[in-house]
Amino acid sequence: MRATASALPEVLVVEPVVHRDVRGLFAETYRVDGYRALGILDTFVQDNHSQSARGTLRGLHLQVRHPQAKLIRVVVGRIFDVAVDLRRGSPRFRQWFGVELSADNWKQCYIPAGFGHGFAVLSETALVEYKCSDYYDPHGEITVAWNDPALAIEWPVAEPVLSSRDQGAPPLAGVIDRLPTFN
Repeated sequence: MRATASALPEVLVVEPVVHRDVRGLFAETYRVDGYRALGILDTFVQDNHSQSARGTLRGLHLQVRHPQAKLIRVVVGRIFDVAVDLRRGSPRFRQWFGVELSADNWKQCYIPAGFGHGFAVLSETALVEYKCSDYYDPHGEITVAWNDPALAIEWPVAEPVLSSRDQGAPPLAGVIDRLPTFN
């Protein structure tokens, strides 16, 4: 397995080794010692699975009371996965990185705690699985508007399908006092 740093050096694109032959394929999608060798030291305590239709956009979400690092992968379909540095005082504050993750390319995206996360579905449907380093806390979640001009994310969908929570999300300026600080 190998990891490539993104434009946000803490965010990594991980590529597991995929063994293919006439029978099909085999890949280790998670092995703690392999990820530790890549510098991913988080202990993951929760796995999440979502199914979404084409054009769905989920995010931008961030846990602040129980910060979560995430390791995202796609089991079926394709997504455009986005990480945004939301750590006040970070030299890369408000900068974002996007990568296509798919069942075909096997790439995973590691997003450390303190970064907002969202994704848009590019295929007819997508099954997304992601590991979290802490438990979900509905009272400690911040949602930021997916189309906030202060972030200028170049989403590949013009009119996404959104949850009511994401539709009503405030811009970054509306939650800035609740964001974590960079240390």
